[in-house]
Amino acid sequence: MDFSLTEAERRTLLETARRSIAARFEGTRLPLPAATPALGTPCGAFVTLKIDGRLRGCIGHITAAAPLLETVRDVALSSAFDDPRFPPLALDELARVAIEISVLSPFRRTRDPAEIRVGTHGILVRRGGRSGLLLPQVATEQGWGREEFLVHTCRKAGLPDDAWRDPDTAIEIFSAVVFGEEG
Repeated sequence: MDFSLTEAERRTLLETARRSIAARFEGTRLPLPAATPALGTPCGAFVTLKIDGRLRGCIGHITAAAPLLETVRDVALSSAFDDPRFPPLALDELARVAIEISVLSPFRRTRDPAEIRVGTHGILVRRGGRSGLLLPQVATEQGWGREEFLVHTCRKAGLPDDAWRDPDTAIEIFSAVVFGEEG
């Protein structure tokens, strides 16, 4: 992936995510800071929220539809308030939330699952109108090998565990710049 972020840009993205969520509680919308060239580059991104190490929300955009700074603001709000797996974040939870941001590389289709490097690649599987995506860090966090990673990505898509073996299932890989707050 030929994309990198400086420490200052990473801090700007993390602050934008947190301040956007806080602004929603105040009934306002955060004005975005000036964007560096990297922060103005259209990129897909995910924002993951955790409390005490447990998932509290995770939403992202896989396509590069808007500048990175806007994407992070928007998906931070979606992660906090629109993830269907969780109730909307409560104000008293905000101080305990740790934010992690994953900036995605372009996706590349692979026909050889052996190309997948656990801890480096994320996976997107698609078949018959269904799709599932897992970020690169998920396999490492869960202690999965390549095959388990593929199985869990298929499950997320609502496909059979072995759907990744079917030639009609598209497997795409990507990498990510992943950074976040402690917590």
